Amino acid sequence: MAKNAIVGQSGGPTAVINASLAGVFQACQKRGATRVYGMCNGVQGLLEERYVDLNEKLPGTMEVELLKRTPSSYLGSCRYKLPDPAKDPAVYEKLFAILKKLDIGYFFYIGGNDSMDTICKLADYAETVGSDIRFMGVPKTIDNDLMVTDHTPGYGSAAKYISIVMKELVRDATVYGTKYVTIVEIMGRNAGWLTAAAALSRASDCEGVDMICLPEVPFHVDRFIEKVARMQKDSASIVIAVSEGIKLPDGRYVCELSNDAHFVDAFGHQSLTGTSRYLANQVAMNLDTKTRSIELSTLQRCAAHMASRTDITEAYQVGGAAAKAAFEGHTGEMIALKRISNDPYQCTTEPHDVHEVANLEKKVPLEWVNDDFTDMKQEFLDYARPLVQAELSPLFIDGLPRHLVL
Repeated sequence: MAKNAIVGQSGGPTAVINASLAGVFQACQKRGATRVYGMCNGVQGLLEERYVDLNEKLPGTMEVELLKRTPSSYLGSCRYKLPDPAKDPAVYEKLFAILKKLDIGYFFYIGGNDSMDTICKLADYAETVGSDIRFMGVPKTIDNDLMVTDHTPGYGSAAKYISIVMKELVRDATVYGTKYVTIVEIMGRNAGWLTAAAALSRASDCEGVDMICLPEVPFHVDRFIEKVARMQKDSASIVIAVSEGIKLPDGRYVCELSNDAHFVDAFGHQSLTGTSRYLANQVAMNLDTKTRSIELSTLQRCAAHMASRTDITEAYQVGGAAAKAAFEGHTGEMIALKRISNDPYQCTTEPHDVHEVANLEKKVPLEWVNDDFTDMKQEFLDYARPLVQAELSPLFIDGLPRHLVL
């Protein structure tokens, strides 16, 4: 069996994706990997033979600790869709030739739905050609939409950021005591886990958001405006959390009603932006009120300065668990988190066949949403609150957090 390992990062980054990279790296070292390589910009970069020796880049404990506290993808990312091996075997032949040259026995890919599609295709191809390389998926996505896992590393920190920001926005929106509608656009194409996290802002010191709009529930613009009008009769200041992916009953994204251009990536995913701006304009035109739209955009996935310690710990653990499984003979699998209890919160890891994950999406259960689809029930709060607990402070130099840069 070959002794070297290689790891890549793919898709949208998170505040803790590098903790998973650290977990893979250190676990591979402890289990005897001669070298651990890192793909620069994922599989796309590997096909161009762009990679680094992580043994040289991460020579000591300090570098690993900095890596765990560094946002975004240290190795760089990509949104590269592998072709069907039956239609384009040349890509796979090239990729496996590169892996053979590097004497790779263990291949790890940290990512979401599309990244698990990559692991699925590579593991299936390896089986057809008799390769003994072991392919393992490490879960990552702020969207929290991967199947079989209780939640995904990256979600807890993004949920923490969103709930903190919403508390602060609620305080700001009430300053003048006049009519004011603040609409905050939160990431989430087809699953509303991130937008639902806005419900965590409600506490003894905060009224919380007034309305939550999820992509799981068909959206009616006219009914939305009517709800805002009714709410302002009781409270002049209204704060609303909307998912970027809310859809009209005919299936179109609300943001398509705006004039913004929308880029489409290799997986056919349309960039979604302009939802809050469009809705704020509609409210302003129909109601006598000041409005403001806010897009959290990439801030919610890169805010490592307020990452959840629980999230960082679990991200590191799934990386280590993937390496452990690979060295024990597993392949074509993804490491999932399995919740044992909420109080006290306990979670463990377990491998699952990647075919159960690739190209599938886990939605917010509608039974966790209130009857008029404007707020989350206690079941969601009990699920999400443990994931945002505790902090791991960055290492500050000259008043600013220090990051590890490739």
